[in-house]
Amino acid sequence: RQPPNMCRLLRAFKADQQAGDCGSLPGALLFPVNMPTLDAPEERLRKFKYRGKDASARRQQRIAVSLELRKAKKDEQALKRRNITNVSPDPADQQTKGDSLTLQEIIGGVNASDPELCFQATQAARKMLSREKNPPLKLIVDAGLIPRLVELLKSSLHPRLQFEAAWALTNIASGATELTRAVVDGGAIQPLVELLSSPHMTVCEQAVWALGNIAGDGPEFRDNVISSDAIPHLLTLVSSSIPAVSSLQVPFLRNIAWTLSNLCRNKNPYPSDHAVKQMLPALFYLLGHPDREVLSDTCWALSYLTDGCDARIGQVVDTGVLPRLVELMSSSELNVLTPSLRTVGNIVTGTDHQTQLALDAGILSVLPQLLMHPRSSIQKEAAWALSNVAAGPRQHIQQLIACGALPPLVAVLKDGEFKVQKEAVWTVANFTTGGSVDQLIQLVQAGVLEPLINLLTIPDNKIVIIILDVLFFILQAAEKISQKENMCLLIEGLGGLDRIEALQLHENHQVALTALNIIERHFSEEEETVTALPARDQDHKFLKDLTNTYHCCTTPKRGPRP
Repeated sequence: RQPPNMCRLLRAFKADQQAGDCGSLPGALLFPVNMPTLDAPEERLRKFKYRGKDASARRQQRIAVSLELRKAKKDEQALKRRNITNVSPDPADQQTKGDSLTLQEIIGGVNASDPELCFQATQAARKMLSREKNPPLKLIVDAGLIPRLVELLKSSLHPRLQFEAAWALTNIASGATELTRAVVDGGAIQPLVELLSSPHMTVCEQAVWALGNIAGDGPEFRDNVISSDAIPHLLTLVSSSIPAVSSLQVPFLRNIAWTLSNLCRNKNPYPSDHAVKQMLPALFYLLGHPDREVLSDTCWALSYLTDGCDARIGQVVDTGVLPRLVELMSSSELNVLTPSLRTVGNIVTGTDHQTQLALDAGILSVLPQLLMHPRSSIQKEAAWALSNVAAGPRQHIQQLIACGALPPLVAVLKDGEFKVQKEAVWTVANFTTGGSVDQLIQLVQAGVLEPLINLLTIPDNKIVIIILDVLFFILQAAEKISQKENMCLLIEGLGGLDRIEALQLHENHQVALTALNIIERHFSEEEETVTALPARDQDHKFLKDLTNTYHCCTTPKRGPRP
């Protein structure tokens, strides 16, 4: 029986590789030298998340066992976007003599008092900054044009000039942090926020884009945008854009959703609670939009907001987004499926209650299918989410069994890419740590032993130790129902004993000691009453007998794990 204060081994999800509030991650998770017993020692308990710790301590434990879980490639969502399209609010402005202006002529024209000359020079600067390759962002900054461009944002009598100036600043802010800082230090944020109320849609949209680039640079500039009261203006735009889905308004709404996602992004620090509470109703609203790009950025926003402590997860869950997120997990569009799956995966790192809400919303009707998705990145995300479901109480583990997750889980353990297999190993580890004897029997019946034993030869020491840990738990469970000898024979018949014995000579001290402990505890009894190994076709009979033995010595019902 598990000790009453052991809850679950839970690993935090690292969506970004940016610096967060957690500091650097450990390079390895070191297990205790002695293998665990079902009454886990205090040292091992520190590897587990369990009730009784405060939220801060639990958060630190989740960080400490993350084991480089995500380190996701930045194929998820652009931090910044440069406007390189050749679109002007007035078709007559497509070809102007400003196209051939030199930099010195541009500098003189931008600072001119004549509105038309100023417009032509500003447009020429914008076109230079909109080149697809090697735009001269730093050259324009070094020319000292930013203060004048910021001033032009306030030219309410000349909306075309406002548009060109906002576009130029958008593209400068799409560059490195030093360029974005030049835009911020030039005082651009407040006039850009004021342009969110412009009656001219093109001007308003370009201001949204510029603010999105500034906010996407990092938490400092994100908070500058928030403190300039940008969110209420953006929310007004959301409510005015949703009703009529025209060809103009959908691209505008995409920019708004993306900018909101950047206002949700970054964790050092997180956006303020007040800002999050302001944005959540709009994000819930946008989650119902049919456009896939709007949905994608909205889901990414929610994934950033759920990548944190239980309280932050609760803020999102309480809006009622889970059913829609589960629906989007079945999307054929990868840019929608990925962030919706990521968000749900974050949610199940939370409390048991939050995980139960995700289960009630139907995530287990989708996750087993995603284990068989053609893209290994989706398989990995699905296996990670399942590992955190398996880290919950026994009723969660039972739901995982009932939904048919074990066969596809065993399949990826056998044939998946190694990054997927690692997540599947974590799922099995959490399952065996928190599951009942009956549940462990069902895991063995699903065929988990053979792929686990085959993975004992991989060069990843951490995963090898976890697999040895799993085998130890399974052997202890068999011992409790007087079936240890048969379980030992089954493991030996699958080649497990040879591999475990070989690991006693492993160059990694921890691996060697862990393997030695299994051999000494379970495979080195003086008397050997059975001399023949069961044949492969007898394995099924043994598992059936094991199940019958267990059910004969236990009560029909067992309460949930405390």
